[in-house]
Amino acid sequence: MKAVGFTRYLPIDDPQSLIDLDLPKPAPQGRDILVAVRAVAVNPVDTKVRSPKDKVEDAPRVIGYDASGVVEAVGPDVTLFRSGDEVYYAGDITRPGTNQEFHLVDERIVGRKPSSLSFAEAAALPLTTITAYESLFHRLRIDRDGADAGRSVLIIGGAGGVGSIGIQLAKRAGLTVIATASRPETVAWVRELGADHVVSHREPLAPQVRALGIEHVDHVAIFNDMRHWLDAVELIRPQGSIVTIDDTHLPMPMEQMKTKAASLHWELMFTRAMFATPDMIEQHRLLTFVAGEIDAGRLRTTLAETLSPIDASTLREAHRRIETGTARGKIVVDGFPG
Repeated sequence: MKAVGFTRYLPIDDPQSLIDLDLPKPAPQGRDILVAVRAVAVNPVDTKVRSPKDKVEDAPRVIGYDASGVVEAVGPDVTLFRSGDEVYYAGDITRPGTNQEFHLVDERIVGRKPSSLSFAEAAALPLTTITAYESLFHRLRIDRDGADAGRSVLIIGGAGGVGSIGIQLAKRAGLTVIATASRPETVAWVRELGADHVVSHREPLAPQVRALGIEHVDHVAIFNDMRHWLDAVELIRPQGSIVTIDDTHLPMPMEQMKTKAASLHWELMFTRAMFATPDMIEQHRLLTFVAGEIDAGRLRTTLAETLSPIDASTLREAHRRIETGTARGKIVVDGFPG
């Protein structure tokens, strides 16, 4: 089967950073389903995993953490899907990735594809949707269905993949959304997605938010990096809550968090699959829920650009664009060649 991977961790402008491969077709066991992959999306995690480091793989490594496709075969313990079902999912970072024609994935982290979307439109959603959903509803414990309507959330990184679906989920839950964006096209994008207010992450955030007449926010979701930690701490209300998806590579003073008795939560959408937690199936449930909301017209895909076909050259270009840090929404690569 066709696949794209690498053995050496190289800069993306090196032709060996991602190479075309021919690998054996896997067979499902246990609760795995075998998916015939139709489209994949590229996320910042793809570029981080592939980024240059002093390491060489004995066998080619295949990455990729978003896919949509059709179930080809199922393992003996599978109960949620059958051959022919259309699915979308983000996979498991501890296993081979989605950049291959046929991919094994545990059924408990897979959802039924929105029937109203193309495979490319659906592939844009899983990783960022799981991340945003878990951040808002599982980590910050905001009520998904509106019991916390009227509360406020500052979404830092509003135009990115996670922010783009996070804005929609927060608005669906009835929250007032302040999103960050810095360029005219990204400001327009987050407003189109439902943001009530937009502030620039190129300037200090606290003065801009307060200029809106908002002294504190109930929640902060840091969906890019920790450069704005001090602003987040200043803006969070006493006993409010912050969630972040970034690493702690920058200083994070905690004194004011203690004074405010504010809470900090970490989100990594791979955690459930990595540790085979008893609630792994929550990802199946949330993806299926979101598919229903999309088909009902209450949420929309965050696809911004589609490239084709799924091969090493095209995936290198997608990685290059993600590495600029200026992507709006999601970049999807559609269809294996021939």
